[in-house]
Amino acid sequence: MTQVDFYILQDTTLDARLDFACRLAETIYRKGYKLHIHTQDEVMARQVDERLWTFRDESYVPHVVAGDEMEPAPPVTIGWESVPEPGVQAMLNLHDEIPEWFSRVERVAEIINQHQDVLRTKRACWKTYKDRGYKVEAHKL
Repeated sequence: MTQVDFYILQDTTLDARLDFACRLAETIYRKGYKLHIHTQDEVMARQVDERLWTFRDESYVPHVVAGDEMEPAPPVTIGWESVPEPGVQAMLNLHDEIPEWFSRVERVAEIINQHQDVLRTKRACWKTYKDRGYKVEAHKL
């Protein structure tokens, strides 16, 4: 069964949420997982793309945004509508809702900060996972 982890930040800014998403993506990549970062839309996908290049000078997370071609395919993809390629083991969900295909991955990471819109939507996600019988773990940071 898919493992679901919620990372709870004390910060209220959306920038802090994206910064943490990049740090978490780097950690997941370094552990050898193939990762899909699921965003709200293309604008957010491009923001995550740019942030992955700039969030830390000494960091490198090989990634590609859906629709951009790269061969060979890197271990980290960023998308908003499409189902990730087979073989993806983890998803970082930055979308307000849970994608239908989430149970195809081994691990799901959700990031909550103290921004009211994020709190509201991610509480609903928490409830959905729990109602479906998934074990949900919270990590207060």
